[in-house]
Amino acid sequence: MAKEYGRTQRVNQLLKEEIARLLLREVKDARIGAVTVSAVEASPDLMQANVYVQVPGDDARKAEALEGLASAAGFIRSRLGRDLRIRRSPELRFIIDRTQEHAARIHELLAEVESESKSEEDSSQGEPES
Repeated sequence: MAKEYGRTQRVNQLLKEEIARLLLREVKDARIGAVTVSAVEASPDLMQANVYVQVPGDDARKAEALEGLASAAGFIRSRLGRDLRIRRSPELRFIIDRTQEHAARIHELLAEVESESKSEEDSSQGEPES
């Protein structure tokens, strides 16, 4: 992983907060709905930024939200440049954050392994040793 610079980290946090505010109060696209900005990763030169969002619902709903976000990207980018007074606002790329889905899947798998190991322990305790 590339080295994180202090300025980039500060800008990432600032972009995250401002994009979340803009999505909540300024963007009126119905497709976006209840989108949560979970993280922003800007390139070191601040020319591009990946915006990770969480969208409740199925895959069709997530695709619809991404379309709305892509449509609003130009507006958000222009407002970022104006409101944050940065010389060049980054090109925004919205990405679905699947961290919680992955964590839930890992939790399910661990629970499954645990239940299997308990059932094996229970069955081996009932058998006499030879």
